[in-house]
Amino acid sequence: MLSKLAKLITEYCTSVKQGDEVLINSTYEAYPLIRELWKEIVRRGGYPRWNINDEVLNEIFYKYSTEELLRYYSRIDEYITENVDVRISILSSTHSKYLVNVDPERLKLRAQATRKLTEIFMRRDSEGVLRWVVTAYPTRAMAQEAGMSPLEYEEFVFKSLKLYEDDPVVAWVNQANTQQRIVDALSKVSELRIVGHDTDIVLRVDGRVWINDDGKNNMPGGEVFTGPHEDSVEGVIRFDFPAVWRGVEVRNVKLVFRRGEVVEAEAELGSEFLKKMLETDEGARRIGEVAFGLNYDITRYTKEILFDEKIGGTIHMALGASYIKTGGTNKSSIHWDLIKDMKKGKVFADGELIYENGRFLMEVLK
Repeated sequence: MLSKLAKLITEYCTSVKQGDEVLINSTYEAYPLIRELWKEIVRRGGYPRWNINDEVLNEIFYKYSTEELLRYYSRIDEYITENVDVRISILSSTHSKYLVNVDPERLKLRAQATRKLTEIFMRRDSEGVLRWVVTAYPTRAMAQEAGMSPLEYEEFVFKSLKLYEDDPVVAWVNQANTQQRIVDALSKVSELRIVGHDTDIVLRVDGRVWINDDGKNNMPGGEVFTGPHEDSVEGVIRFDFPAVWRGVEVRNVKLVFRRGEVVEAEAELGSEFLKKMLETDEGARRIGEVAFGLNYDITRYTKEILFDEKIGGTIHMALGASYIKTGGTNKSSIHWDLIKDMKKGKVFADGELIYENGRFLMEVLK
């Protein structure tokens, strides 16, 4: 399965070619996948390098750094972000809540300090000069967080990646074609109204670009998204699934918007953390993304956003930075996805019902 995944990432997702500088980010837990990726990258003439992340070292940094160090901006990080051709990020955590006891103010300071790196990434992505993908390697920590056994979680991950298919690339091409029909329909829409449990919210998307997440940037893929007009979001929305930001869990988030900005925020758990994140910068109070989850191979919540935002029958919105290629202009050092179950919800496009009980109506797909 790992050799299949390595080939899918280097061929379908990132198209690694001769002379590419390829950066891989992961923990050491993902070494079996790193080895397979290394082979594929070298075979294709790419030059691989591996940046090893470690939760304990990250916790030490946040715990012992002075405020000056938290605000430090690395020119080396900037150079890599500006010059790498391909970036492969592998989620492979060894501990899901390693920053849970870190003061949110310290996380905020660090996010502000590295905001330029986020902006460089967004710009290079919009220019089409950076090929990147985020995927996952199943670890025991991730399985435990998802409430699954290690074997059960491994099977869940591989199924969501379509690795059990004879040809995963063909399976993803078929997924992409279905999603493109939805993109084509949404591209004609000016206003969306989302209605559901404790939710009635409207936003404008006219003139914005809908993106087909077909697995090229996120593996698994399975969503379509855009950046709404920054000042257009009006109403209230409650996100049914817990929202996790760097290991900190916030539950039952309710947001009220006026003229595109969050004016009220509450949560059953983590309310103070939520409010602190909303104060990160001016853009943190606005929506940078609205999306529909369309991967119906993902049927359960796992507390890992890479999978959860794609759950078939959900929508999600992201507080913070817009993806430039959508036409969105919101800037922030955060991009925090919040997910809502729509299996009993409805979505109206310019007043017409297009989505109900977790699926687009068939006439939309014609």
